[in-house]
Amino acid sequence: MLQTRLARCADATLALIDPATGALTKLSTPFTAFGGPSLAVHEGPGGEIKVAAAARWTLQPSAVVLLEAASPEALAASRPEDWQVIQTSAATQVDPRYLSEPTVVEFETEGGVTAFMNFYRPSNKDFVAPEGALPPLLVKIHGGPTSQASTAFNLGLQYWTSRGFAVADINYGGSTGYGRAFRQRLSGNWGIVDVDDCCNAARHLVKASEVDPARLCIDGGSAGGYTTLACLAFRDVFSAGASHYGVADLELLARDTHKFESRYLDGLIGPYPEAKQVYEERSPLNALDGFTKPVAFFQGLEDKVVPPNQAEEMFAALKGRGIPTALVLFEGEQHGFRQAPNIRRALDGELYFYGRALGFSPPMPADFEPIEIENLS
Repeated sequence: MLQTRLARCADATLALIDPATGALTKLSTPFTAFGGPSLAVHEGPGGEIKVAAAARWTLQPSAVVLLEAASPEALAASRPEDWQVIQTSAATQVDPRYLSEPTVVEFETEGGVTAFMNFYRPSNKDFVAPEGALPPLLVKIHGGPTSQASTAFNLGLQYWTSRGFAVADINYGGSTGYGRAFRQRLSGNWGIVDVDDCCNAARHLVKASEVDPARLCIDGGSAGGYTTLACLAFRDVFSAGASHYGVADLELLARDTHKFESRYLDGLIGPYPEAKQVYEERSPLNALDGFTKPVAFFQGLEDKVVPPNQAEEMFAALKGRGIPTALVLFEGEQHGFRQAPNIRRALDGELYFYGRALGFSPPMPADFEPIEIENLS
């Protein structure tokens, strides 16, 4: 069984700060996270206060919420039930028996330190796993790479748990939300710390008998796609993976990315071109001999951040080496998929790919058109 301590969660909260003393008082809310920047505070002539925010739960869609208090003291003493829901982001409500609520898990990783994951067990009221069977695992990697994995409600994640997968959403060293020292672990170490932490998260769940060690999958988008490819190229932990508009060539990213992030990699890897050798060594495109497991690529053709030629080159190289692989290109999509049919196609296509690669037959929608998988009979 999974043994957990009271692990810290990276999600946001609200607090009052006394500017005179610096004292911080956390507000008691029923929410998991607050989407920022989306907070408004109004103080009336009599000292009354209104707080409006975009708030999130673990098992229902986000909403605009409001808290009214007669004074700062009353605000500090407010209770979760004092918040009002003004407008939800979606009218559709999902039966909670189809949903999985996360457990925040702290686990040991390299160097005697710990990292964190939001762990979701499979959940679907219409199905029960065979006795003694362990579920496949999907390790999900956030982008950034210095963003964070939130426990806020995510239908794309619940897609997997409702179809029999356990999901581990990783906050590796370098993620936001655990303090400066944790955030700085990734400085100069992108492609090392994140890779170690994602692999150790999977090992932790295997050791706890939570997941099937023969069916460990990994996916991520953008920077998370890079970590996915790096895990598959430089480690032998995962059984299959999927890169969504992920980085395969760090040098190309350093030379050609958009202006806003043009020097971002200096702190994550090293200044370019002075650290050219490091960029080469950590690029999955330069470590093709390390790939032995099936990999799928999902890519927008109008992506200016990670150009589609990175996915196309990786796909062609793996295809030429006999590795089971697939490439799904989306017209009109940029860095991240925004059109509903394409979002659905990417989810269903990835599930189908894992089923074919790992030898099981997931139920697919009646209108699903199978993606083409090379080197897989």
